[in-house]
Amino acid sequence: MTYAVRYYTKTGNTKRLAEAMAEELGVEAQPISVPVTEPVDALFLGNSYYAFSIDPEVRSFVASLDKDKVGKIVNFGSAAMLNSTYKKVKAEADRVGIAMDEREFHCKGEFKGLHKGRPNEEDLKAARAFAAQYK
Repeated sequence: MTYAVRYYTKTGNTKRLAEAMAEELGVEAQPISVPVTEPVDALFLGNSYYAFSIDPEVRSFVASLDKDKVGKIVNFGSAAMLNSTYKKVKAEADRVGIAMDEREFHCKGEFKGLHKGRPNEEDLKAARAFAAQYK
């Protein structure tokens, strides 16, 4: 299988998860500002809630994806309060005809004193183990 890892972060938390997963998959984690130009079986997409939704940049990124180049999207992220962004990302993926993997990874992320130190080493270890399922 072929993989790509893209992420959107404002705090750096999701970037840390992306880097752990990318290392496990043998690819480079890149921000969503880097388009997916190569065909991939699985695009690992890291994101989080901002103001109770996914960021407009994440929406635009998913809208820019070529359904003939991306087999499926694997959602992951971190957040201080709200958890899964799966439904929000799936709605965007459905618009462009790209399947979403049913599995996702999520952990707590530090924000303004909440969940201090997260994602921590255990979270990064869990992120690597999650990505390893796809190898």
